[in-house]
Amino acid sequence: MSLQTEIMDAMKTAMKAKDTVALEALRAVKSALLLAQTESGAKEDVAQEEEIKLLQKLVKQRKDSAAIYIEQGREDLAKPELDQAAIIEQFLPAQLTEEEVEAKVKAIIEANGFSGMADMGKTMGAATKELAGSADGKTISSVVKRLLS
Repeated sequence: MSLQTEIMDAMKTAMKAKDTVALEALRAVKSALLLAQTESGAKEDVAQEEEIKLLQKLVKQRKDSAAIYIEQGREDLAKPELDQAAIIEQFLPAQLTEEEVEAKVKAIIEANGFSGMADMGKTMGAATKELAGSADGKTISSVVKRLLS
């Protein structure tokens, strides 16, 4: 089932349940998917890798907004952002734990012979490519820094 179909089904369920937070999050995903389709000029569906990147971007935006709201003492505004992030995360593949990310990054470092912070860019490129969609960039970056230093 395509992501758009899943989103539409979830939107129908949210409408019936009168879940405004879920509906708002799902509408944002639908809008972003439509923009991505028209941006590429293709009338076909967006590639799965691009869908995952798009969903990760939407989740990151909401988490960043929530962090800013919490920093400013506005928990009332942060809660809907975090709720929306949780709803969007349901459509992402299962995320790896930090230990699993560390194991994969160690394997990448050993396979390519990387050592030291001079190879951080190369390591990040390889790790991001291999772990795309299954781990966020912040986690990958912290693990790579820790292992190379």
